[in-house]
Amino acid sequence: MTLRLTPALRLGTLALALLSVSSSAFAFDTKARAAYVVDQGTNTVLLDKNASVPLPPASMSKLMTLYVAFEALRDGRLTLDEELPVSEHAMSYKGSTMFLDTTDRVRVADLLRGIIVLSGNDACVVIAEALSPDGTEAGFARYMTRRARELGMMESTFTNANGWPDPGHRMSVKDLAILAKHLIEDFPNNPDFYGMFSEKEFTFDGRAPSNTQNRNPLLQLDIGADGLKTGHTEEAGYGLVGSAKQGDRRVIFVISGLDSMAARAEESEAIVNWSFRQFAKKTLAKAGIAVDEAEVWMGDSPTVGLVPAQDLEILLPTLSDDAVKAEVVYTGPITAPIQAGQQIAELVVKPEDLPEMRLPLVAAKDVGTGGFTVRVMTAVQVLVKRFLNGPEDNAT
Repeated sequence: MTLRLTPALRLGTLALALLSVSSSAFAFDTKARAAYVVDQGTNTVLLDKNASVPLPPASMSKLMTLYVAFEALRDGRLTLDEELPVSEHAMSYKGSTMFLDTTDRVRVADLLRGIIVLSGNDACVVIAEALSPDGTEAGFARYMTRRARELGMMESTFTNANGWPDPGHRMSVKDLAILAKHLIEDFPNNPDFYGMFSEKEFTFDGRAPSNTQNRNPLLQLDIGADGLKTGHTEEAGYGLVGSAKQGDRRVIFVISGLDSMAARAEESEAIVNWSFRQFAKKTLAKAGIAVDEAEVWMGDSPTVGLVPAQDLEILLPTLSDDAVKAEVVYTGPITAPIQAGQQIAELVVKPEDLPEMRLPLVAAKDVGTGGFTVRVMTAVQVLVKRFLNGPEDNAT
């Protein structure tokens, strides 16, 4: 692709932002009450509909219980073969269950699959009571809320471990997407954790042989889907936290508020196909290759190259012009010393019809403080500049 670079601007550096594709030409007209679609690798938001509104998440909030359980397994506070008791409270839950009773002691591995594949309300509570600071589901829900805030999920409040209807139990679809991203990325040494989400069937102890299928409709299709969780209550409607990987791209999406299982299946498949067919990843600049240079103040070099620390990739509509306008922005001249790899600038990318995106640029090499000659020459330059500009106007 072609990068059209305008002259560098010496402006204040701003934070890296997500590229949000909102152009009507590429919009997806979803039937969902709320929806959020993000390309994982580039953090490009492809669809945002009521994404930050707290809504009843139904069983999709079980993902938070699973995240806390995965952390406990990673940290050694649980093991997959450990057997946990079933309380009267856990057994009392109806709806989707593993049909557990108080005579059971259940392996953690079976409980996790019971949550992921069977959407077991009882299994969630067994995990919750084992990990709760005070041994109760309510205490675990308070911990879930606090942990969610730490993960950046600011519109999530939990009152139980399984999404059972409650006026105070709420999540936004954006928060659910954030949680899905964490589930995918935060346990690199335990790939089997995320691998459970793609299991199509699970049978526990021969119970409920008619209730062994994963409800995620995308797992039956050959479109790269490998997770994550469905949800449904009368209040919430039908929803899905989904993810699919094709080639080197992964898309995470959340939909909520659909009126039937069929609508959920159709909408999910359409979103995955749209996300991969209508957008393509482009390499904007290569790691270590200078895209521009910045002026240096009082250094042993008058300039320093500006390079990406890693390949800069963005997502663009497949039918768009490959030429992308961009400019380098930094506060300068930059005072020495400068360390190689230090972020000192941004590449502001301006795709046609799309909001701008800001990508970090770092120094290509070390620049030390200049010696005596440099300091003298700099002082002379300042004096000459002041002389040519004339005396300062101090009038008020």
